Parts: sequence; structure tokens; C-alpha cells
Amino acid sequence: MWVLTSIAIGLIAASGAGLRTARKRYYRGPVSDHFDGVRFFDRCGVPPKRFSDLLRWRRTRVPAVWPAWAPSGYSDTPPKRVSGHEWRIAYVGHASLLLQTSGLNLLIDPVWSARVSPFAFIGPKRVNDPGIAFDALPPIDAVLVSHGHYDHLDVVTLSRIARKHGSRVITPLGNNATMRAHDRAIRAEAYDWHDRVPLSDDVAVTLVPTRHWSARGLFDRNKALWASFVIETPRGRIYHVADSSYGDGHHFRSAGAHYGPFDWPSCRSAPTSHAGSCATSTSIRRRRCKRCAIAAPSSLSRIITARFNSPMRRSTRRLRRSQ
Repeated sequence: MWVLTSIAIGLIAASGAGLRTARKRYYRGPVSDHFDGVRFFDRCGVPPKRFSDLLRWRRTRVPAVWPAWAPSGYSDTPPKRVSGHEWRIAYVGHASLLLQTSGLNLLIDPVWSARVSPFAFIGPKRVNDPGIAFDALPPIDAVLVSHGHYDHLDVVTLSRIARKHGSRVITPLGNNATMRAHDRAIRAEAYDWHDRVPLSDDVAVTLVPTRHWSARGLFDRNKALWASFVIETPRGRIYHVADSSYGDGHHFRSAGAHYGPFDWPSCRSAPTSHAGSCATSTSIRRRRCKRCAIAAPSSLSRIITARFNSPMRRSTRRLRRSQ
């Protein structure tokens, strides 16, 4: 059944708009060490899998039993602002976070849609509500979108944010084309790896390389860039890894060497990634990961964690720094 579903999605995506993306360029700019003039690439990555590999995986895998609906008792009502240098981090679900610090409200990879799919009637579906109701969000000053996959770049949610908050949207090169094609009101700003973007007088973000890829259909693989984020605040630095495998650890070590040390590593990594363990730690004190060198050498950071319901999970995280 799932193999047939994959084929159906692929065939639908291949028609009409899918074929148009084969001819479309998402970004026009100079060739670089990670852009060949049409597509982006990672010199430290691995060749992309073929569509036949996806079909083989769907045919041979043993799917987990998944509930149609799994309500969670956890939700959050954030304050309008957090003054001072304290961090307040609320976990919305899957890859979505709300960071409040120094009077700034920052959303990361916001998804409030029922499905993460190019279609409203098929594809991965949420099994519980977001950890924060959309109408309970405080004024959003800026949004970070890490790459073009549907579970991170949700154009419907971005349109809702544009209408209600008029927020800036910071994203890697090429993803702005996807956003503006859907809704010109989305205030998308596209940047390259290692670009530093001020978000306020006290907070800035730098886009950094990560081991991943990007696509919205069958014919636009890697036409838009992907990135992780280093967020600078008066309290310290956050290393937010949206999607990444560990590989040989090059990108993690490089981020630590160029932008560290980090006071909180926020990692959504593949199961094989060593760095993924950093995200579930209850505390970090003067501990530096020997393989990726990203954890904090500074004072105690404590994470208060609610129960997760993966993959579209509902919970909150709040992080405070103790002296």
C-alpha cells in the first residue's frame, strides 16, 4: 500500500507543476564551492539516493503501528515578550521552536498545517495539536526556515504568519522562490552559508553548512540550499541543527571551531548522529563533546522537558541559565 502511495505521489508531482520545476531555477548567482550554477551540493556529503532506492525502502521496511490521533496533555501559552537576557524556548512539535529572549520573538521551522505534503489529502499527517495554538503565539519578529522539505518549509503557515505578524523570514538561498511563488506577502530574505544576519540590536543569526539536501518534488533536488543556524544572544550562543546526519562530523567540528563554543546545542539529527544525544540532555555543565566539540564549556544550562509524541509531537521546552 505504501509503495503504491509513494508511486502515486511521485506521478502526481511529476505532472504539471512538477515538470515546470525541472526547467525553473530557484537561485541565480555565481558558481561557488557548493553551487554549480543550477544546484547546490555538499563537498563533505554523499551522493543523493535514487527514486528506486526510495521505492525499495518502502517495499522492504516494516512500518510501525501509528495511531490516527494521540492527544497530548502538554501545551504552552507564551508571554508577549521576555525581557532581559533569559532564554525561553518552547517546543511546538517536530522541528518547530519558539525562542524568546532580549525582547525578540523568533520562530524556527514553523509548521501548523495538518499535513507535511504537497497535497492536502495525502502524505504525513499530524497526530496531535501543536504545542502552542497559533492564536496563542506572541508577536513574531522573525522566522528561520532551514530548508525546503515540507516538514520544515510550510508555506501555508508562513502565509498565516505574514498576514498576522508581517515577520521577516530568514532562509538559505533559493527557498525564497518557493515562498514568494506561494504568497508574495511572505517577507523572505535568502542568504548563503556563513552569512550573518542581525535580527535586533542584541540578537543575530549565522547560516552554517549542514549535512543534508533539499527538494519539493522529483525534479528540483538541491535547487535550493539548506543550513543550520548559529543564534547569537547576550546570554550565549545556540547551535540549532534543523536536519542533519553526523557523517564524519566535519560540519559539526567546523561549526564548533568557527562559531563556538555553544551554550545550547539544539539538534534534530538522524538516528545515526552522535550529536543527536545533545538535544535530549537534561543538563550541560562544562561538558564538551569529544567527537563534535559543540557543547557548552560555560555555566549550567538546564532544560525542562515535557513528554514528546514523535514525529508531529506536542510538548514544550523551556531552558533557563543558572549562574
